[in-house]
Amino acid sequence: MSSAIPARSAGPRTYLPSPESESATEEFAEVLEALATASAARPALVGPHNEQIPLPREAFEVLLQVYEAMKRGLAIHVAPLNAQLTTQEAANYLGISRPTLVKLLESGAIPFIKPARHRYVRIDDLIEYAEQLRTERSRILDDMAQEAQQEGLYEVLDGPPPKMR
Repeated sequence: MSSAIPARSAGPRTYLPSPESESATEEFAEVLEALATASAARPALVGPHNEQIPLPREAFEVLLQVYEAMKRGLAIHVAPLNAQLTTQEAANYLGISRPTLVKLLESGAIPFIKPARHRYVRIDDLIEYAEQLRTERSRILDDMAQEAQQEGLYEVLDGPPPKMR
């Protein structure tokens, strides 16, 4: 399958917003927002010679996220991931050490496969675990805030700070 659009490296790359791209970003925003509301239309990329490449819904959602981040002046980092990650890749994804990840795997907190000597973790299992962790942390913080309010701790904080020695 030949395409007029050149292939890009599959490695990680960071994209920074530039001041020159601001007007183009606004134009892009209008197109994306129009496409987001049109449920029947199938999104597609249009190349410089009017060639159209149909986009899967997931790719379109990625473009929406990229646009929103660039609109806020944030950099975008694109790094392809395999469907199955090594323990080191999985630990990096979660922001924890590899030994800590292995403990989580062995405790059953995250499913894994071990076809031979090495363990592998599916990316969707990692995403699910990270989401469960976020939900649990949010619930705990909400409980702590509610308990602090019930105990009147917020009223204590309204005055001047306590004197230090």
